[in-house]
Amino acid sequence: MSEPLFSDSFLARTLRRRSFFRVVGATVATSTLVLAGCNDNDDPEPTSSTPTLTLGSADNGLLNYAYLLEQIEAAFYQKVVDAFPSDFTADDKAAFVDLRDHEVIHREFFRYALGTNAFDSAGTSLTFDFSSFTLTTRAGVYAAARTLEDTGVAAYNGAAKLITNPTTLALLAKIASVEARHAAFVRDQAQPGSFAASDVITQTGTTAGLDTAKTPQEVVELIAKFVPATITAPITT
Repeated sequence: MSEPLFSDSFLARTLRRRSFFRVVGATVATSTLVLAGCNDNDDPEPTSSTPTLTLGSADNGLLNYAYLLEQIEAAFYQKVVDAFPSDFTADDKAAFVDLRDHEVIHREFFRYALGTNAFDSAGTSLTFDFSSFTLTTRAGVYAAARTLEDTGVAAYNGAAKLITNPTTLALLAKIASVEARHAAFVRDQAQPGSFAASDVITQTGTTAGLDTAKTPQEVVELIAKFVPATITAPITT
C-alpha cells in the first residue's frame, strides 16, 4: 500500500482511490464476516420531534457506530465538493474529491457489511448539520475536515479494543489506517507540521506516542451537533 492517494506532486502518504477500492472489494469478497442479527437497531418509533438513533450492541453496534461516522464524513466532503470555497486551489479540489470518494467507499462498505442490521436499513436517511463550521474559506474547510478526521481516528482507536470478532477487527483496522492518513493530510494542510501535534498524540502512560483514543460515548457527544437525532451509543459491555 505504498501508492499515493493524490497526485504524486500533491501528496504521497496513502493509497490511490482505485487501489483502495480494489483492496476493499477483495476484502468484502473474501471475508467471513458474520454480523450478529441482534435487531437492537430496529427502526424506532419516536414520540417526540427528535428521533432516537439506536446503534445496537456488541460488534454489531460498533459497526453501526463506524457506519454513522462514515456517513457524516461522506456527507461533509460531498457538501464541500458541491460548493468549493473561492480560495480553493486546483490541488485542494482534487484532494477533496478523493477524500469524498474514499468516505463514500467506506460508507458503502459498512452498508454492505451490515445489511439488514444497519441502523438505516428500513430506508430512513439522515441529513447532517454542518452549520457550526465555516465552509466558505479554505482555512475554514480544512479546520472542519481536521475536526472530523481527528474525531474519526480517535473513534476507531477507541472502538478497536471493544471489538470481539477478529475478522471485524481486521476490517476496521484497514479502514482506520486510511482515516489516519486522511487526518495527517488535512492537519498538515491546515497547519504545516501539525499532523503529529500534542492534541492528537497521547503524551503519557503506556500509549504515549500513539494517536489518542476516545470511547463511543465520548465520540457520540462530539458528533451529536451534526446528527438530527438523539444517539444511543453502542452497548459494549
